[in-house]
Amino acid sequence: MHKTLFSIAAASIMFAGVVGVSAQTTTTTTTTWSNDQGPAFQEYSTTKQYRSFDDPRFAPTVGAELPQSVTVYPIPETMHVPTPERYSYSIINNRPVVVERTTRRVVHTWD
Repeated sequence: MHKTLFSIAAASIMFAGVVGVSAQTTTTTTTTWSNDQGPAFQEYSTTKQYRSFDDPRFAPTVGAELPQSVTVYPIPETMHVPTPERYSYSIINNRPVVVERTTRRVVHTWD
């Protein structure tokens, strides 16, 4: 009887551990950014009077984390992208960049 209860308890603990690990796993989705969105971000920023973060020593590349001194803005409602609440954007050296909101990592730039 004790062996059966012990086996059930052990199996329950292992199952809870597997469920806990799988609950921590995140999935990422890839959003495709079009060429015409870059100028649209730039134009929108100008109408809102958002300023560019200008530092010739900082050239943002995909995967780079933005410094805390860089202001990020919500994706404009006019931009129709999947999960816009996941992203923000900024203007760096007069060029728009899209960043993942939680990590502040650059996910797209326009040349």
